Amino acid sequence: MNKKQRDILVTGFALFAMFFGAGNLIFPPFLGLITGSSWLTGFTGFILADVGLSLLAILAIAKCNGEVGEIFSRAGYKLSIVLSCAIMICIGPLLAIPRTAATTFEMGVQPIFSNLNSIIFSIVFFSVTLLLTIRPSKVVDIIGSYLTPALLVSLLILIGMGIVHPLGTVEPSTVDGVFSIGIFQGYQTLDALGAVSLSAVIFTSVANKGYTEKEDKIKITFKAGIIAGIGLFLVYGGLTYLGSTVSTMFDTNISQAGLIVSITEMLLGFPGKVILGLIVTLACLTTAIGLTSATGQYFSKLSHNKIKYEVIVAIVCLFSLVVSNFGVDTIIQFSAPILTVIYPPTIVLVIFTLLGQFIKNDNVFKFATYTALFMSILNIISDYGLKISFINNLPLASLGFNWLVPVIIASVIGYFVTSNNSKEESQTDDVTA
Repeated sequence: MNKKQRDILVTGFALFAMFFGAGNLIFPPFLGLITGSSWLTGFTGFILADVGLSLLAILAIAKCNGEVGEIFSRAGYKLSIVLSCAIMICIGPLLAIPRTAATTFEMGVQPIFSNLNSIIFSIVFFSVTLLLTIRPSKVVDIIGSYLTPALLVSLLILIGMGIVHPLGTVEPSTVDGVFSIGIFQGYQTLDALGAVSLSAVIFTSVANKGYTEKEDKIKITFKAGIIAGIGLFLVYGGLTYLGSTVSTMFDTNISQAGLIVSITEMLLGFPGKVILGLIVTLACLTTAIGLTSATGQYFSKLSHNKIKYEVIVAIVCLFSLVVSNFGVDTIIQFSAPILTVIYPPTIVLVIFTLLGQFIKNDNVFKFATYTALFMSILNIISDYGLKISFINNLPLASLGFNWLVPVIIASVIGYFVTSNNSKEESQTDDVTA
């Protein structure tokens, strides 16, 4: 294996481990539980909303030379700052990073050491995270070379046992909209949002390995993304299947963290708790390291290095330490409406960034993004307050994509509205001619 192939493999392993954190471990089994024999349909929605969107985000950020802000720039400066900061805060200290520590405690530590205090654990967890994050150039190598192989071996033991010795009969699903449920669960992992920031960390690491040509960096980053995507696909499929085998044993009101703990104990007994503890700790620690590093790099660049990377990661770890003690279920419940608002405009901008060379008018970006944001807000208002019936009658509403057709219409309208940017380009072209 030559240096380039090894770099791709190590980087792909690192990206897999950064993605595979708290939500990735708890959402697939729960999806299998509630979808039963229709788990493949739910899994398809899950994989599209998770791995599919993540790969698109990886390619988009690579195309933008690892700069997160560039993905949002053509939607307008103010909106780009608001959206990019919102994403970094969500996948950083507000939701994703605290969830890694809370999940590790509830699933990996508490079942074995029932008397351990969550505050003491979170102090240890984030001390280790800070220690391994403080040198960003080493993050990818530490995760990809050492932590990921241990994580994969542990996961394969658990999934392999569940396939060889199924816990029960897979029964028909009792819920409607299985595909849309899968999409929502895929949203909840935060991977598509995480890909935007984690790809920037990967891109920087690739550059530090001596690859200076943009084309090389894009190819290596995307190939690493493919490796990570394949790993996620296999592990998600295995975990979703495990959940489907206990669809008649547990009520859907069971906590998502408690479900995977129960499955592991049923398959492997007390040693299973130890293996699960190792899986959870490795999965969540690698994700916490990656996301903390990504958040530190982003806000350091945003401040033009006036706030040092080391200071930001320390603040992120401290804030995450506090939030993590609210518990997994509280963090998940709190995150749902926020993700409903952020995801659609982010998806729109990721896809439009990939098509950017064919879109000359910035108003296409602006009209589409603001429409996606507006539709997301309407969905939140309808779900948590005033019922807005028409949004549920829009095309693809049953799949969770009621914003898609309005966005397409808005982008077409934007195409015919001349932007100042386009006028300036036309004037420049005339002068040049």
